[in-house]
Amino acid sequence: MIASLAGALAEKSTERLVVDVGGVGYLVHVSLQTFIDLPPAGASVRLLVHTEVREDAIELFGFAEPREQALFHLLRKVKGLGPRTSLTVLSGMRVGDLLAAIAGGDASRLQTIQGVGKRFAERIVVECREAAAVLAASNGRVPHEAPMSLPGPLEEAVSALVNLGYRRAEAERAVERVAGNGAPLEDVIRGALQGLSG
Repeated sequence: MIASLAGALAEKSTERLVVDVGGVGYLVHVSLQTFIDLPPAGASVRLLVHTEVREDAIELFGFAEPREQALFHLLRKVKGLGPRTSLTVLSGMRVGDLLAAIAGGDASRLQTIQGVGKRFAERIVVECREAAAVLAASNGRVPHEAPMSLPGPLEEAVSALVNLGYRRAEAERAVERVAGNGAPLEDVIRGALQGLSG
């Protein structure tokens, strides 16, 4: 599981971002907000990363700051919002403005983002409002209460369950219920599956 990347920005375009780390180029998807803040191609860069593991691909999503990454994970818990759609939402406005809109229940403002219709906007407000308010009040720091990526092995367990067809939110709850200190990944997945199957 890749948590961050630091290296040279080998390629930079709105369609393609490649970070060269020790001669290996990593293709990373970023929001337009992060893209704007990046230095020009050839400069050094460090990105926080979410690794999305699917049956047919492994994709990396990069973030310039912890609050954007936290908001990405928050949006991912909304039914119907995959990683690409969540990145589209993040591209629509600055993190602070987006958090304020969600925390304030301003679904109409969310609808100004391309690809976000009334249904998605209302669902985002309903499911994310409280956590977004906590994150918005953090003034740039990510509070412990904010939804963050789980520690490496636990995030791998969640990804495995999502790949099996479980919703991310229920997979996270199942993993958190059985996660012990240093429990092997296999045991965590096995226990979570038992919990999910009733």
